Amino acid sequence: MHPSAADGVRRIDFLPWEYDPTSPEAEAQAARQQELVAAGAQIGDGVFIAPNAAVFCDRLTIGDRSYVAALAYVTGDLTIGADCSINPYAVVRGEIRMGDGVRIGAHSSILGFNHRMSVDLPIHQQGTWSKGITLGDDVWIGSNATILDGVTVGDHVIIGASAVVTKDVPDWAVVAGNPARVIRDRRTETQDSPDVDEPRGPRGAGESRTADLATDLQSFAQRARDQAGDLLARCFEDGRFVDRPSALAGPLEPAVRPWADAVEVADLLLDAAPPGFEAADLIRRLAARQDPATGLIPAGDLSDRGLERAPTSDEPLLPTDGSASYHILSVGYAVRLLGGRLPHPVRAVRVLSDRDVVRALDARDWGAGAWGSGAAVDALATACALNIADFSAELDDGGTGPLYGLLGWLSARANPATGMWGAPQPARRWLQAVNGFYRLTRGSYAQLGLPLPYPEAAIDTVLEHAADPHLATPEGYTACNVLDIVHPLWLAAQQTGHRRAEGAAWAQAQLRRALRSWSDGAGFAFAPASDGADAVAGLQGTEMWLSIVWLLADYLGLADALGYRPRGVHNPDPLVRLAPVDER
Repeated sequence: MHPSAADGVRRIDFLPWEYDPTSPEAEAQAARQQELVAAGAQIGDGVFIAPNAAVFCDRLTIGDRSYVAALAYVTGDLTIGADCSINPYAVVRGEIRMGDGVRIGAHSSILGFNHRMSVDLPIHQQGTWSKGITLGDDVWIGSNATILDGVTVGDHVIIGASAVVTKDVPDWAVVAGNPARVIRDRRTETQDSPDVDEPRGPRGAGESRTADLATDLQSFAQRARDQAGDLLARCFEDGRFVDRPSALAGPLEPAVRPWADAVEVADLLLDAAPPGFEAADLIRRLAARQDPATGLIPAGDLSDRGLERAPTSDEPLLPTDGSASYHILSVGYAVRLLGGRLPHPVRAVRVLSDRDVVRALDARDWGAGAWGSGAAVDALATACALNIADFSAELDDGGTGPLYGLLGWLSARANPATGMWGAPQPARRWLQAVNGFYRLTRGSYAQLGLPLPYPEAAIDTVLEHAADPHLATPEGYTACNVLDIVHPLWLAAQQTGHRRAEGAAWAQAQLRRALRSWSDGAGFAFAPASDGADAVAGLQGTEMWLSIVWLLADYLGLADALGYRPRGVHNPDPLVRLAPVDER
């Protein structure tokens, strides 16, 4: 039985989007609105205000085609744009500024004021104050959501049902929870993106999409294997590997890393050394660059001509962290993939005491320089791990060096609230901290098989960062930025299922986008959507994105479809495991 107008409940008041300004209802609306205009309101064309809505505003402006539904409670100083809706039982009070196309769900509360809370008077005697709330254009606020005073909500935002919004929300964000957190960016969603709330059943939509994605992964991996020889040959010029063809990216200085990347790509796709090279010859070239005195691997030329010059490096591992430090990772792993090892231990870490490490890390910039600081930890921990793996019998401490001092510093300095070592910044809030978290934890916790100190907090921070709109732009969509999100999510997921559905939604969208970024015969570009040299496919981009695809797929339980598994810098397995006390 449906209520009728005779019962005092009218359909139009609760479903005001059905209002027709040319219908007989328009006369009653004109009278209703005239009362408000007489009190100072400004009301546009095609507006509907239910007669049983409580509208008692000090100042009110409503744009064209907006409506206020039955039993809404609206007071204060309100500016409402065009095509806005305040649905039944919603509360909108205080100083509120809405853009166009704002949809406020039933039973939601937009509270642009607050009570004073001095301790010398009872609260009911103190009155209220207001910072105000601003809602941008094209905002959808789910039922039972609450937005508190002082918040600015950007354009194109979705606020989930029952969310409690206490902080500003960036453009294009989807937020949910209490307190509300950013869970994704709307611009990363496509028609292929998962709906985490879709029903599960026999061969339901979610299962079908997963099966389709597994098929796509199989096809991609086979295509990549078929083209591996061509993409490696494309990046071999004048007797040396180069990151990208000079005809497309411009001339590049001879470098060590392209050789290591070529070894990793060949291992991933061909399970062999790069075509045309013997493993022993590549080991000889890579190992020849290691400085016997420090164990570091300076920049240089690995062509036959370049190898005539002996390597020397006076570059300390900390705190400058230049190319010689990164080559510990890239060359150290490449040589191992080929069945060898570095000829010398990394002696640069042998002269560092625990106190040296603590002082150096305390002196670093963990705010705007968090990525570089994390890279320093990565290089230091990798040097220790390689010494343990390859030289433990030859070194008096088993190769650990200052590793225990480093791990102690990491345990003491991790932030329990964020899971990070870096701090948020005014621009690109979590970019530095999350990128630094990846490098730091890759070299230490992941490489040594140790649990993260605060995995749930880290996931919260990483997912907030993953929704940063910058990451969906051509400049922000890079191999580094995606890797620095997926690896932390993947690593933390080894310990907890915290917010796994949200992580999976992000991972599926990223995986589909990554697969579309492959360039036939050339591989992946480091920044495939950008302009300039980084948009040219090359060895670094290919090595990184192949590893990213595996991590995304493994996070979703689909990695077997690829038929490859990273064994180099992005190896998911620990390089060494520290023996427990009772096993020594």
